[in-house]
Amino acid sequence: MLKRINWKAILKGLAWLTCLAGVVVLMSFITLKKHEVKCANVRIMIPGADNFIEREEIDAILKQGHGELIGRTLDQINIHAIEASLKANPYIAFAKVYADMDGIINIEIKQRQPVLRILNAGGQDYYIDSKGLKMPMSPNFTADVLVANGNILEGFGGKVDTLLTPLAADLYKTALFLKKDTLWDAQIEQIFVTDNLDIELIPRVGNQRIILGNADSLDTKMNNLLAFYKQAMPLVGWSAYKTINLKYINQIVCEKYDSLAVAKAIVSKMPDSTTTAKSVDSVVKATIQEEIKKAIANGGDDKPKPASTPAKGVVKEKTTPKAVPVAKQPAMPVKSGTANTAAAKGKSTTQQTDTKVSPPKAGKPVKNNNKTQQN
Repeated sequence: MLKRINWKAILKGLAWLTCLAGVVVLMSFITLKKHEVKCANVRIMIPGADNFIEREEIDAILKQGHGELIGRTLDQINIHAIEASLKANPYIAFAKVYADMDGIINIEIKQRQPVLRILNAGGQDYYIDSKGLKMPMSPNFTADVLVANGNILEGFGGKVDTLLTPLAADLYKTALFLKKDTLWDAQIEQIFVTDNLDIELIPRVGNQRIILGNADSLDTKMNNLLAFYKQAMPLVGWSAYKTINLKYINQIVCEKYDSLAVAKAIVSKMPDSTTTAKSVDSVVKATIQEEIKKAIANGGDDKPKPASTPAKGVVKEKTTPKAVPVAKQPAMPVKSGTANTAAAKGKSTTQQTDTKVSPPKAGKPVKNNNKTQQN
């Protein structure tokens, strides 16, 4: 008869009952302590260098919504309600509130991390954070992030919200990609959206506009640009081209300042992004970084000057260095000769292009910690 008894199951059940009884006793003890222990201090932890929200603002939220905490017993303080009121703040991504038996209430705050600042076509100014959510500007702090302006129709209702338009999603994806790469994070300082919704990158080194189009195949496009920097820029200089068009796969279309010719640099047999990232010549990165340091060291003469963007991004076009006399101008459209670039393999083709209008090249908003913003 005793052999049929499952002693292992009985012992396991007793162990569970013991643990459950211990938890009940512990909870009863904690409940009794909450009636006795009074709040002696409120400890607020806000890690990170960004200061979108200050300790004084947290204190104001607590006092306005929950009254004075110090001096009250712990059972009179609603921890979950405090967490909910803190998470309602647009600059707070995460909040954790807990109390210990010493009467100290601990509040851990994690701020939202912006990756892009948007100046839309309607004049609204807001951030997009690392999670792809819109967040308002702060009167306390201006984040040093990429600025995107131009024909951006994504509106902002003043509170944290998701992105609604495909263009805004592409801008967020592009900014996140550039931020993760130290080279492009240093080289690209602004994003501009044209009237036909093309995304253009404004570099820190060089006077060209980099036409990205959309955020598809970002790895391939930026690897092609890096290959072009490596092959062509050391020979022709950083300011030789007006535009560098990356919209076409395995082909870079460039337009020079001193000619109506468009040079097509064919990037053939490009390896995949992983292989390219491993085989990139470190000299290219060092060259770009050195040019950036020189531009900054020159007292700002080589840096783009902040400029307001006219309606729809239209500005005066740049004049060509050499004007053709009217008397010598042929009746038929002029076809330029073959343009050679270091990135082109073999002979590159040319074609006549219409005069293009360049968007304004505005610099980043100046980082200001004195509670000011630059629109």
